Amino acid sequence: MATFFDCITDEHQAFIAKQPVFFIATAAEGARINCSPKGMDCFRVLDQRTAAYLDVGGSGNETHAHLAADGRITIMFCAFENPALILRLYGHGRAVLPQDPDWAEVVQYFTLLPGTRQIFVIDVQTVQTSCGWGVPMMTLDRDRETLSKYHKGSSDAERLTRWADRTESIDGLPVRVPNQVPA
Repeated sequence: MATFFDCITDEHQAFIAKQPVFFIATAAEGARINCSPKGMDCFRVLDQRTAAYLDVGGSGNETHAHLAADGRITIMFCAFENPALILRLYGHGRAVLPQDPDWAEVVQYFTLLPGTRQIFVIDVQTVQTSCGWGVPMMTLDRDRETLSKYHKGSSDAERLTRWADRTESIDGLPVRVPNQVPA
């Protein structure tokens, strides 16, 4: 049975901090629904109604496009060990890029990762927990290093050029791109 909360409690925050992976889902009218896994210790609870995650450049930027068009986002955490639990954050999000005025305020919560592109800030409207008994038991082996190595092997100029070429989602929605690499 699902239980709903109007904010992120201390118990929720402790659960979130222990999870090595989370999933994000976004959609925009007429576009494909996007669901992506995330890892790399990039998620932070800023307060009881605000969360954020640091985004490292990859193959696409669907989340940015969908949030600009629609704003809705769901973030899901699930326990792969005991006790079983699924926790979802429902809210509205926005992208904060290195050139944005509020970058300095938001980036202070993170350690920059190679290839940091933007930070998504989520205004949490509802928190939901459910049993999670259908989620398999799994053990984390280790984080993948491929993406970090890839970005470490690219210069700032190469990264900016690559991002400048990716100004649309796979469905043709516009995407703002960084015009500077965060320091």
